[in-house]
Amino acid sequence: MKKFGTVIAAISALFLINSCNTKMTDKNPLLVASENPFEAPAFDKIKNEHYKPAFEEAIKEGRAQIDSIVTNPEEPTFENTIVQMEYAGRRLSGVASIFFNLNEAATDSVMQSLALEISPLLTEYSNDIMLNEELFKRVKTVYDNRENIELNTEEARLLEETYKGFARNGANLNPQEKDRFREINKELSHLSLQFGQNVLAATNKFFIHITDSSQLVGLPSFVIESGAAEASERSLEGWVYTLQAPSYGPFLQYSENREIKEKLWKAANTKAYKDEFDNSDIVKKIAALRIERANILGFETHADYVLDVNMAKSSETVNTFLANLLNKTLPYAKQEVAEIQNYANSLGFQGTLMPWDFSYYSEKYKNEKYALNDELLKPYFNLESVQQAIFALADSLYGLKFEENSKLPVYHPDVKAYEVHDSDGRFLSLLYMDFFPRASKRGGAWMTTFRDMYVENGIEKRPFVSVVCNFTKPTKETPSLLTHYEFNTLLHEFGHALHGILAEGKYPSLTGTNVARDFVELPSQIMENWAVKKEFLSSFAKHYQTGQPIPEELIEKIVAAKNYLSGYSNVRQLTFGINDMAWHTLKTLPSIDVESFEKNAVKMTQLLPNIEGTCFSPSFSHIFAGGYSAGYYSYKWAEVLEADAFSLFEEKGIFSKEVASSFRKNILSMGNIEEPSILYKNFRGRDPEPEALLKKFGMTGNN
Repeated sequence: MKKFGTVIAAISALFLINSCNTKMTDKNPLLVASENPFEAPAFDKIKNEHYKPAFEEAIKEGRAQIDSIVTNPEEPTFENTIVQMEYAGRRLSGVASIFFNLNEAATDSVMQSLALEISPLLTEYSNDIMLNEELFKRVKTVYDNRENIELNTEEARLLEETYKGFARNGANLNPQEKDRFREINKELSHLSLQFGQNVLAATNKFFIHITDSSQLVGLPSFVIESGAAEASERSLEGWVYTLQAPSYGPFLQYSENREIKEKLWKAANTKAYKDEFDNSDIVKKIAALRIERANILGFETHADYVLDVNMAKSSETVNTFLANLLNKTLPYAKQEVAEIQNYANSLGFQGTLMPWDFSYYSEKYKNEKYALNDELLKPYFNLESVQQAIFALADSLYGLKFEENSKLPVYHPDVKAYEVHDSDGRFLSLLYMDFFPRASKRGGAWMTTFRDMYVENGIEKRPFVSVVCNFTKPTKETPSLLTHYEFNTLLHEFGHALHGILAEGKYPSLTGTNVARDFVELPSQIMENWAVKKEFLSSFAKHYQTGQPIPEELIEKIVAAKNYLSGYSNVRQLTFGINDMAWHTLKTLPSIDVESFEKNAVKMTQLLPNIEGTCFSPSFSHIFAGGYSAGYYSYKWAEVLEADAFSLFEEKGIFSKEVASSFRKNILSMGNIEEPSILYKNFRGRDPEPEALLKKFGMTGNN
């Protein structure tokens, strides 16, 4: 997942800041020029009391910069209006990027309170820019005269995106509509932030404490060790299992204790629902406000508003895309579930498989069918070795060199910082890697930036990229060993990181991952292909204890099992996308409750029995606390792109420098300088072929 955190996006979508009475001084590390190499953030000096004065000063400075554009007596030009606007508020962007990223990865109660307090301030700042009539007049003057201005491709794109940004943020509204638009944005930013805080709190509160070792039957040693380590951290005896993915997932996969698994599954699927952190009302309020905002801007639905600037362009296109993919994959998914049911029955299971049973029996079936399981594979996927292998892959493809810099300050002891250089020695980026779960970090995995790439006054500012995950922690006895799924996740997020690291261009709003939502997942998802490639796996996978390379037969099993439950997995992803579109193609808010609405929306994707009282919308952070509303389909959309794109690597060689060079030149380095469809065609020489995805998953024949 790419986490969107640029100032305007963050302001208009969700987050914001802090409160203290500390006076702003010239020693505030968020405001003074960093003395660190590459101007790296001074994480070691930043304290909570620095945020509010930094935001206040940066907002004041940003307003002054905008005022200077508005009051400029000269005729509006591309340089004195569009370019000056692009760089206005750069200090604010830096402060916001640090605060919002840390509020997700290393938060505390003070930061969370500050975020809620500052939300209205930044929303007001954004609204005051986008709804400034005199400023918009200048932008419109330049835009209307664009045919008479000599602009290169990048400049023309900036002008177009700037004008479009104003129009999409209410610049053409009448005064009454503008007032309401301001109120909606302010309320949405607050609600989205509260939604995320509730999910984090609900995740952290629940855990299962086991003191009887007989309840650990079936769990492999690595799951038992991690449970003991979690208990020790909480000063408890025995074993503790939580809703964090590295704890929750393996317990459901391996435990023979059906009662505990049911409890754990239900906790995960009622997170922030009908409890003290209930997000149900927030979900409905967000949906209603998004409908109202879309209507004010002239769109029927929120989805129409969002998709207008995506590759898909319309909700009809997205719904047709999802329906077609569901129709083609659902028969395979049903067949897979039936196979697991029959297998469970053969082992003496009676009745219908429930959701908390499926992971266990599908894992056992996989082990029997392919003689493959996580316990067998994990010893060969030591996190340190995996990371170095991914660095080596980036070197092989793009000539990148990664060197840890332990002298650079980081925001948590778990974090490591790396310098990234090109093959000619040119500095490209700083890369921060943050791998392990903690109470101060939300769940999931994402890539974000502390600074985007841009050029100002002829000086190139290279990006600061961050990859944040929640992998299995090391224990006293064992280093961090990844499941193959976690390995795949790291490849995915590293693909986003490459999109940021290899960014080129002049204007920050057009560089790196600042692209259409349904295009941003292409660089990440294409990297996942190497997770099942024999040539890559054999290059690094060695047993962490013996140093012996992964056996050839194990690699063959990984390759053979790559499409195991691919139908089921596809339908599961489509469930999320369909639910997202259901919420965001609403024209009026339904009278039914959140659970009933969700069940109706996704009933056609149901593969396992419906469990009354469960609901995932109240914890669906991607669409209610993140930037993926009416955009979750983009994962499957981008899968079509990456399957088609990777077929060229398979044709030319998975380490082909020729193909990699073209991918870097036409996709990774280009950001949003041109339309995504043009960039893709420049790389592939044609439009993507949709059947590539079905072919990749072996779903092109009769099931």
